[in-house]
Amino acid sequence: MTYVSADRPSRRAALAGLVGGAGALMTSGCSSSDGASPAQAPTPSRSGPQPSAAAGGGPTPGAMTLFRDPAYNFSGLLALGGAGSGAGEVGEVLTAVNAINKAGLSAQTYVETFKKLGDQLEKAPQGSKADAQTTRFRALRAAQYYGQALFFVLGSDDPGSEEQLYQAGRDAWDTFCKGCEPPPVTANVPYQKTPLPVWFFRPDTADERRPTVILTNGSDGQNVDMWTYGVSAALDRGWNALVYDGPGQGQMLFVDQVVFSPTWEKVVTPLVDWLVARPDVDPDKIALTGLSMGGDLAPRAAAFEERIAALVAMPGCLEPWLGFPPQLREILTPSKEETNNIWNKEVVPELPPDAAATIKKRFEPFSIPAMLAARQGKMFTDFYTPATRVEALTITGIVGRIKAPTLVLDYDDEQFYPGQPREMYEKLTSPKDYVKLTRAQGAQLHCSPMAPQTHCEVVFDWLGETLSVS
Repeated sequence: MTYVSADRPSRRAALAGLVGGAGALMTSGCSSSDGASPAQAPTPSRSGPQPSAAAGGGPTPGAMTLFRDPAYNFSGLLALGGAGSGAGEVGEVLTAVNAINKAGLSAQTYVETFKKLGDQLEKAPQGSKADAQTTRFRALRAAQYYGQALFFVLGSDDPGSEEQLYQAGRDAWDTFCKGCEPPPVTANVPYQKTPLPVWFFRPDTADERRPTVILTNGSDGQNVDMWTYGVSAALDRGWNALVYDGPGQGQMLFVDQVVFSPTWEKVVTPLVDWLVARPDVDPDKIALTGLSMGGDLAPRAAAFEERIAALVAMPGCLEPWLGFPPQLREILTPSKEETNNIWNKEVVPELPPDAAATIKKRFEPFSIPAMLAARQGKMFTDFYTPATRVEALTITGIVGRIKAPTLVLDYDDEQFYPGQPREMYEKLTSPKDYVKLTRAQGAQLHCSPMAPQTHCEVVFDWLGETLSVS
């Protein structure tokens, strides 16, 4: 069988052309059109047409472009956005950006610069001895910067340092947590053969029953992101907040080597069991949020775990597989042998290094052999297995089971799952609301990297009203 014709390029050529850089794969499927808002959609909503990239507006105009490559730019904006909650420092991030651009943007310069910044913050600051708060927030920023380095390390000269970088970020996160007042309760919640590490944050130690939010991360986020996108906002409002690593995330992936599971209700149900047994949790006011690909995982869990009182998908995601470029998806056939032949013989030999590194990163949460090969500087040979695992996360036929009131977030210039938040909203049969965060708010792009405070305001205002929390 051949995949070449007189008027159509080979699969490998089409793929190589699409992902000629990490940014191309990162932003595939990006669209600035969104159609009309549903009549039931609450404010804030889109208020008229937005400028398209073709018209010169672009999703990150002017000072919002830190790097020309959209993948690096998106990550840099996330670090910059974390400054509002102490999970970054504007001057530190912009100085790092300048240093990287001066040296020449690459995975190597990005990893080296942000790792060095994390290392510096782990040391004592200049001047007087650091007090508890200084040590705490330097550790939080270090966790952010190690996470920045971790994301691109598979494309660097030392991909084998991935677990070490993860551990550095985790150590910084744990240092931060120990300095919180009160520190979060830590535990290992039973889950299949490998327990789930959890961090339970409380405003104080009183046994007062409070509303509680379970914060679900995405496919490549770290715990520091959950501080920015929920914990800090929850504590400010007198809520409890539970952070956890599920399969395919954090410790479960990098240390325990457990990949993503499509049955996320089996992850969330033990967490709810653990929470309702506590005297400081109101069992009738447990909310569940899902950030990034967590916007697929959390709705899946809420479709089966009926003790969830409110759900927020950030953004709504029905098919994570559609977040991959179509040329990449076309490699997958019903036959494992045929799929892997196409992958290994036609695609892999033509992949540029930066595109190969991005693909390694995107697939590692779904395949331990892929992760281990990437750490050795190699491309995985079994494309079929992780691809089918991503496909299995599809929840299109399941969201109709959700009974909890649900908020679906969407974003101008959503680059991973364009159109999917609206589709999820329309399929929901429970009480529901839809909010689009916009360019006018500086809240465009997947998960509003430049406006996490605005993001949290929308989420927690809705949760407070929905659960009747004053």
